Amino acid sequence: MTTDSAQKVWTLDELVGLFDVEPAGENRFIAQTGPIGEEDRQVVEGTQVLSQIIVAVAKRFPGKSVRSAHAVFSRAVLAAAGPVELEIDVINEGRSTATAVVAAKQNGKRCITATVLTDVPTEDVIRHALPLPEVKPPAQANECRMPMTGREIRLVDVVDVNSPDEVGPPELYAWVRYDKTPQRDDLAKALIAYFTGHLGISTTMRAHEGIGTAQSHITVSTAPMTVTVSFHEPFGFDGWLLYTHESTQVGAGMSYVRGTVHTEAGELIASFSQDALIRPLRQTDAAIKEQARI
Repeated sequence: MTTDSAQKVWTLDELVGLFDVEPAGENRFIAQTGPIGEEDRQVVEGTQVLSQIIVAVAKRFPGKSVRSAHAVFSRAVLAAAGPVELEIDVINEGRSTATAVVAAKQNGKRCITATVLTDVPTEDVIRHALPLPEVKPPAQANECRMPMTGREIRLVDVVDVNSPDEVGPPELYAWVRYDKTPQRDDLAKALIAYFTGHLGISTTMRAHEGIGTAQSHITVSTAPMTVTVSFHEPFGFDGWLLYTHESTQVGAGMSYVRGTVHTEAGELIASFSQDALIRPLRQTDAAIKEQARI
């Protein structure tokens, strides 16, 4: 994933509309992939499907709140290959909690598997939360080119997050603001989850001179392979959000990033992690059109 995305410039309303999956029978939902990018980029972002899974599970368990989701991206979802079918396998459905495993299939092939936990939030027994990091506010951060009408992104102490020449510690702080927040809990959580996969690989590469996400799908094979996101209660947000990324390890072709999401007021509303593939582009990969590579 590079921030200089080849996909068409979507609007926030279009993105949230994609999240709102439609039922297609018992424990089944249909998720649309959205339009192909301006430069014919075929691969759909894994966190887009994760967001759709979150909404599907929330609809399957009305009255409960999605608390965590762990997705494994085993096969690329392609924009031109038709809609994605979400099949929900209910593991447990109790009064307080419910758990489901969701298979996302395209043309009969399983592409993504996610385990989702829901619950009925209760009163606190105890409470604490990681505080908001002490970083520059949005007004002092740098604009980031990740085009979407209705969304603004600013990076702390980073000018070009894709550049192989911009080197720093393996951490990244991104301020994100949306023109409006979905009123539904499931759609708001889907929007939070969507951005968790965008900057993890860039965070890892930032610590290594001569390597950057500008090279992704050209000389380096990169792809998020898992994303886990936990939503904390009470849940809600407005204004700027701070996505904190920390790459704790990279090696043997994989990287690991952990992160948090705070409101500008300091409330911790979500935490996440990502495993990502970072490997040399094989000769066989070079035979695949760049738009379809991972």
